[in-house]
Amino acid sequence: MNHPAGTSRLGQLDGVSLRALIDQRAAETPHAVWLIDPDQGHEISYAELHQRANAIAAVIAARGIAPGSKVAYAMTNGPASASVILGIIYGGYVATAINLVSGNDTIAYVLDHSRAQLVFAQPHTRTLIDEALQSASNQPDIIIVDDALFDTAPATKLAPTAAGDDGLLMYTSGTTGRPKGVVLRQSSLIAGGMNARLAHKLTPQDRAMCVLPLYHINGLCVTIFGPLVSGGSVVMPPKFSVSSFWHIIAGHNCTWFSVVPTQISYLLHDEATDPARVRALDHLRFGRSASAPLAPEVQEAFEARFGVAIVETMGLTETAAQILSNPLPPGTRKIGSPGVAVGNEVIIADDHQREVARGSEGEVLVRGPNVMRVYLDNPEATAQAITADGWLRTGDLGRMDEDGYVFITGRLKELIIKGGENIAPREVDEALYAHEDVIEAAAFACTCKNYGQRVEAGVAVRDGTSVTEQELIALCQRKIGKFKSPDRIHFLAELPKGPSGKIQRRKLQELFGQ
Repeated sequence: MNHPAGTSRLGQLDGVSLRALIDQRAAETPHAVWLIDPDQGHEISYAELHQRANAIAAVIAARGIAPGSKVAYAMTNGPASASVILGIIYGGYVATAINLVSGNDTIAYVLDHSRAQLVFAQPHTRTLIDEALQSASNQPDIIIVDDALFDTAPATKLAPTAAGDDGLLMYTSGTTGRPKGVVLRQSSLIAGGMNARLAHKLTPQDRAMCVLPLYHINGLCVTIFGPLVSGGSVVMPPKFSVSSFWHIIAGHNCTWFSVVPTQISYLLHDEATDPARVRALDHLRFGRSASAPLAPEVQEAFEARFGVAIVETMGLTETAAQILSNPLPPGTRKIGSPGVAVGNEVIIADDHQREVARGSEGEVLVRGPNVMRVYLDNPEATAQAITADGWLRTGDLGRMDEDGYVFITGRLKELIIKGGENIAPREVDEALYAHEDVIEAAAFACTCKNYGQRVEAGVAVRDGTSVTEQELIALCQRKIGKFKSPDRIHFLAELPKGPSGKIQRRKLQELFGQ
């Protein structure tokens, strides 16, 4: 069997920069499809990707911007955004993600903190950047992306790049204080894509469906770098749509998709979809869930309705996405667990970062080539997050069983401490998801005179349901007991979420917690 340059039989890409990988794909499989725009029906080959990446690198180089500088992108999903991001890194610059839904203050902070010298935007995102720049001290130039930009002649010479060069700057959602800038090397991005390839056995024949934004690590590293590393392809609509989701998968022969639990829940509760038609998609190998815990009841109901295996995984921005994954069928998928370590090491540790016995609870730690280099200009946070021997402290609480499967029990900063007893919000969430009409659920802590904190929850329910607060509280009491059950349940049309689709408990606390 032949292996591409820089790879081994174990599937590692050792010491390969993104430029080298794109050059290799263009040389070996120039006519293979890399990306499909389902709205326009346009296909981009690996040869075209090579040309587009060179064009973007040339545009940046022509402005005299030094290699290693931060170059931002503020774009919605599509062939243009994917090409720009890869082109920035291809040129030896650091692609800096602008979260389009984070608000003016956060965008201004990111532009200032990153010291980005250039922003690639689209006509419909230009206003967003202009408004943010009104309160920013850093004033980068803005390039509006159009088709003509990709016809730019390649630079006569680009600065050399290496696998160890910084490739991506992506800011965390900032659940406490200002967002932190996660710096990932090019090698870490490729390792993140490799982890998806290894866990899901991706081949050049596989085609992903990408519906998560590319300013989020899941969308970028899993559904862009995963296919790039495996030589496969990706279908990229501009956004997630329940009504078009299955049509796009069927029309473009997608073999897998990556979504978040809230999207799984919305697909599950969509009465317009014909489950029998979905079951007929023989080319669809699996669906992938990440970015937040997937309630077992939702997973089981989805698989029963559509006949599509859901592989639960876990990842972080700081680890270029995936660190854990369940095996593909017929391997053992343990419902309620994001799986076993793939491509990196994972342990459960005590307060001193020492591994605990199997079955004991502790903090989830990860170590591997996918782990970030630093938090930008934040040595204190970096030192708190990365131990002297290279373990990243995730802040997640969990336990590992005898087979190596990890079960997440909560977040260190999200634990509800009621009368001195720790209550994991996820346990309450899963009790609420047991009701067939609950689409979204999230428990959170509220201040309480008697217990210090009490449990409350927010839910979004199916249209037309008659379920009441009292019914849901009674359901929780049956499943997890009265002490852990919520005292109040707040009904909302939709729960607040971050860019990855992860429900934000902090926002619920701000609304109802005092």
